[in-house]
Amino acid sequence: MATVSVSKHINTSVEKGWAKLLDLPTWEEWLTLHVSWKGDLPTTVEEGTRLTEVVSVMGMANKIEWTVEELDEQSRVKISGQGMAAVKVSIDFSIKPDGEGSEVAIEASFTGAMIVGPIGLAVGKAAQKDIDESLEKFAALVG
Repeated sequence: MATVSVSKHINTSVEKGWAKLLDLPTWEEWLTLHVSWKGDLPTTVEEGTRLTEVVSVMGMANKIEWTVEELDEQSRVKISGQGMAAVKVSIDFSIKPDGEGSEVAIEASFTGAMIVGPIGLAVGKAAQKDIDESLEKFAALVG
């Protein structure tokens, strides 16, 4: 199992940051794990929404069938899914007021038979770098 957690202050309102978090077509602009969407994207995101995305960690692409597990409007959305080779992924995006801006956080976990031992450590290290870079891009995009 590999778990990463990153948070960052951004110079934008919770409302603007939240709108960008849920703007699925723009994930390619900031979420470095994102490769492409498969199929039509939903027009609204709510609990139970299903979508399919190709993600890549360490240069290994995997098609993930996502479900929106939890959604707290203007605060948090958690998606989880399963990909090839029984890899399970969970990503929790959150945003909250922080001074004159917001704090945005991403926590991601990767589990499965392939995500153990040295490979699990390498996946965690690569995902940490990807999530750090993603939040930098997100901050630049909304700031």
